[in-house]
Amino acid sequence: MIKKQNYLGVAALVGLSLLSSCSQKNQADLLVYNANVYTVNQAFDKAQAIAVKDGKILEVGTSEALRQKYEAAQEVDAQGKPLYPGLIDAHAHFYGYAMNQREADLVGTTSFAEVVQRLQEHRRKHPEAAWLSGRGWDQNDWAVKQFPTKDTLDQLFPDVPVIIERVDGHASLANQKALDLAGITSARPVQGGMIEAKNNKLTGLLVDRASDLVYSKIPTPSVEEISQSLKEAEQNIFAVGLTTVVDAGLPKSAVDLFDSLQKKGDLKLRIYAMLSPTPENKAHFYKNGPYTTDRLTVRSFKVYGDGALGSRGACLLHPYADRPNETGFLLETVQEYKDLAAELYQHNFQMNTHAIGDSANRLILQTYGNVLKGKNDRRWRIEHAQVVNPADVPLFGKYSILPSVQPTHATSDMYWAGERLGLDRVKHAYAFKALLEQNNMIPLGSDFPVEHINPLFGFHSAVARQDAKNYPAAGFQRENALTREQALRGTTIWAAYANFEEKQKGSLEPGKVADFVILDQDIMTIKPEAIREVKVISTYLNGEKVYGQK
Repeated sequence: MIKKQNYLGVAALVGLSLLSSCSQKNQADLLVYNANVYTVNQAFDKAQAIAVKDGKILEVGTSEALRQKYEAAQEVDAQGKPLYPGLIDAHAHFYGYAMNQREADLVGTTSFAEVVQRLQEHRRKHPEAAWLSGRGWDQNDWAVKQFPTKDTLDQLFPDVPVIIERVDGHASLANQKALDLAGITSARPVQGGMIEAKNNKLTGLLVDRASDLVYSKIPTPSVEEISQSLKEAEQNIFAVGLTTVVDAGLPKSAVDLFDSLQKKGDLKLRIYAMLSPTPENKAHFYKNGPYTTDRLTVRSFKVYGDGALGSRGACLLHPYADRPNETGFLLETVQEYKDLAAELYQHNFQMNTHAIGDSANRLILQTYGNVLKGKNDRRWRIEHAQVVNPADVPLFGKYSILPSVQPTHATSDMYWAGERLGLDRVKHAYAFKALLEQNNMIPLGSDFPVEHINPLFGFHSAVARQDAKNYPAAGFQRENALTREQALRGTTIWAAYANFEEKQKGSLEPGKVADFVILDQDIMTIKPEAIREVKVISTYLNGEKVYGQK
């Protein structure tokens, strides 16, 4: 009898112990298991599960271990699908993309006649609008690869101001009504731009800063209209797996609006805001310094070195192969770049400069070098770095300058870049691998809406050096292709590093924010031609599902 009582007592103790161990499981808000997790940590480790609490990663490990260790309010069976850190676009124009949703979409037009057709359709849908605007045309995609003139726009829209922006944002076509409102004549000089005239008659073509003369006359939408556009655009961003976007070149008003919407919970996207170097921006931020919240970082200025290659505004060391009398132009004076670099260094702001042509890249690299002196942790960037003379490439490493590139630019431009640069110089364009080797990293972006918002398109272009048609078969200048690991790092941890945010995001490690994306196929193993077809199953930001079935 005594032995039986002892046995029952022991059994009771074991039961209590088991109950205690169950109740002592660590609490989590979210547990995703049965996943193919790419942590993108330094060792590029893989895992099966991720535990999240209070928007941060608790632990990454095997499904069995984490399910035993954690009790989660929500559990998600990933069914073996690949899971990656939230994707980061290292150079884009989110605010501009949102505003563009209000304009005629001219992307993919195959002729100027199709451009006009889309404008007419847009006007029929919005007959009350004071202006007719559109964006996305590219004469290089047309059978007749010449810049259009305003004649047809004058005939069809004599009483409505019209302006349509080229896909790269560095040239526009305006009708006479718009030119008159802006006070543009063939004799008006423009610093950092060009007003085209033939036989003293305006063609309507405006390059770089000349376009600003017209855009400044377009009425600004209300705060409510802008806010709604931003919220709608955000859903498109989450749908392609992006959780952080670098917005390049913003006024203080846009930054303030981002901050306000984020704090109210109306905008969830993380934004790294590059300021335009306007007097207002400089005065405020030089005085108050960088500004950082959980979802917004403001510590850099976006500067324009030159224009674009497609509109021949890129500043080259030698003339364009197809325009022997033109070399492009800088958008500011050399002294202005030097003065701004000294100011930004003094006030501890990052300088991020758009440079396309080899002359612009050389000037900006040397300007940076004169201030940075040698190796450093300022992380100053050159945006695009499209055409770099081989003699200048080592300057990226010498001064710790980060080349921030957009892989889809290479596969969009490859059809005509050789015409602009010639067969020898084009070999020094879009040299991603050579640039990566300078600092052992290269942040990747898209420059949307210049290119598509989907970061997987850039991933494909980076590794296959092919476009959506999987052309060319052997890849465009494939010697500068990136590996898949490099491409994934470029759109996660290296992009985070370029934003001074590598300790908060960019990899799936304990203590970092729980930003991640689940895809329906593994971009690290599938055939290259299938990458652009991969779909996002769900996107999480701070452990909250922001895209996918609820």
